[in-house]
Amino acid sequence: MMTNKGSVTKDGIRIYDADGFAGMNKAGRLAAQILDDVAALVAPGVATAALDQFITEQVELAGATSATIGYKGYQHASCISVNHVVCHGIPGEKVLKDGDILNIDVTVIVDGWFGDTSRMYVAGKMSRKAERLVQVTHDALMKGIEAAKPGNTFGDIGHAIQAYAESNRMSVVRDFCGHGLGRVFHAPPNVLHYGRAGTGAVLEEGMFFTIEPMINLGRPETKVLADDWTAVTRDKSLSAQFEHSIGITAQGAEIFTLSPSGRFHPTYEV
Repeated sequence: MMTNKGSVTKDGIRIYDADGFAGMNKAGRLAAQILDDVAALVAPGVATAALDQFITEQVELAGATSATIGYKGYQHASCISVNHVVCHGIPGEKVLKDGDILNIDVTVIVDGWFGDTSRMYVAGKMSRKAERLVQVTHDALMKGIEAAKPGNTFGDIGHAIQAYAESNRMSVVRDFCGHGLGRVFHAPPNVLHYGRAGTGAVLEEGMFFTIEPMINLGRPETKVLADDWTAVTRDKSLSAQFEHSIGITAQGAEIFTLSPSGRFHPTYEV
């Protein structure tokens, strides 16, 4: 039972009640459903703008609002990050090639609640190294979610992700992080995907936030291109990302953005 319903912790993190969980589940499910549905369109020869157009239409058909259209001047309903693009890739006329891996990130607003999630896709057949990167990134996210429970700290989440990625000789991006959300797009806390166990704010029941590790095959450094959005790996190595929005419960973490069709991992058909 949540004892500090509707309050804000000393770290500035809002605590939500059962109504918040219901709202976030509804928003998260729509975002996840849209990412399920766009999977059928990802193929060699398809432009990322066509994927974004489909997503825009699905948001409108659902009677929801895109959180990203108009956000700081951004004009798309998704971010689509291909190969060495780490995050915030802008959809455009770039045509996918066989073997390209891509992250599609969608945030919708449903009844005032924000549903935020991203996952990896492949156009055609993945290379072995890309497949391994995608798997490690997916598993790193799940390791982070396993550590998300009352009494643990945000450092425990970051440590679980970092330790797993680095044990597989991959690196964790430091320049971007997860974030609190609920009735706003971004709120405290910043959820780092690296760190020391036992450090940071203590997790409490009723906290809502994203965990969204970006893992690189090469070094962790990134740079932002001249468009002021697109972040890429400095060494041009492949990058992957998965993102869930979660709420802390008495038992652990409730995932708001589970794939309704079990398609969160790109090899779901295998």
